[in-house]
Amino acid sequence: MPARPIARRRVTTVAGILSGFVLSGTLGSGTAAAHGSMQNPLSRVEGCYLEGPEHPKSAACTAAIALGGTQAMYDWNGVRIGNADGHHQQLIPDGRLCSADNTEFAGLDLPRADWPATNLTAGSGFTFRFRATAPHRGTFRLYVTNRTYKPSSPLGWSNLESTPFLTVTDPQLVDGQYVLPGRIPAGLTGRQLIYAIWQRSDSPEAFYSCSDVVFDGSGSTAGTAALPAAGSGVQHVHDASPAAAQAGGAGTATTGPAGSGDKASTAARSTGAATNPAAVAAAAPATAPAAAQLAQTGTDRATGLLAAVGTAFLLSGAVIAVLHRRRTRAAHTR
Repeated sequence: MPARPIARRRVTTVAGILSGFVLSGTLGSGTAAAHGSMQNPLSRVEGCYLEGPEHPKSAACTAAIALGGTQAMYDWNGVRIGNADGHHQQLIPDGRLCSADNTEFAGLDLPRADWPATNLTAGSGFTFRFRATAPHRGTFRLYVTNRTYKPSSPLGWSNLESTPFLTVTDPQLVDGQYVLPGRIPAGLTGRQLIYAIWQRSDSPEAFYSCSDVVFDGSGSTAGTAALPAAGSGVQHVHDASPAAAQAGGAGTATTGPAGSGDKASTAARSTGAATNPAAVAAAAPATAPAAAQLAQTGTDRATGLLAAVGTAFLLSGAVIAVLHRRRTRAAHTR
């Protein structure tokens, strides 16, 4: 058989193999890890992380860690469902709202009246903040408990108001926190809970958090919690850097039933040493505000595919050049 057809077959075979490697590597990196939790009012999971998973200070965090272990608190930004796609109530059973039915975070579902809570004032304006370790486009919906809620009983969907009191789409990301300006419903008293759902618009993935709040002054002062240490929590695997986020406005916020969404509309683990609030505060990143920064999507699969194809062509070209040189040398030696 002539040498040239054999060489062409070799080129085609090698190019195909290289393209397969490139494409499989690119497309296989689409699995997301986990990416945030409510910062103010402070969520249960982040609060326990800031206390120090190895030596928690509160009785509630101690009980939660005794049930689910310390790793859940190190994974404080990982309460999520990868394929939620707005079907939150169908996927999360009553009594499992705070863990999003994830056994790793089962301790967060413990019905207790002594979870550390944030002081809030009913009927007042308040800027909610959601700590994001990997930004995405999407919509935040915040629900508050109703009169049926009892802290000592498991939290069910019927214990939440049927519509969110605050809905914000693509909010600003400032110093690693999504800024959610809104107003707290009037008439709230005593100990309550705010349930946050962050549904991505560029993926079916959604994130959840439970924040205990009180309206009688018996909680902690809002906004005084230390920020999580830089690099803590479940590590993200493929999203673009926040520095590449697009510039834009403040997003769309809606308060009350007019902006209600459909209420019905396991993360990789990270390692780390025990920490405490003081050390966490000292280690928090000192970044300049990015007031015009919108939520950023993860790496677009189409973009990744184009990049992979381009890389495959480059590799194929290199292979062709190498084989061409080999044929030339062989011809000169004959």
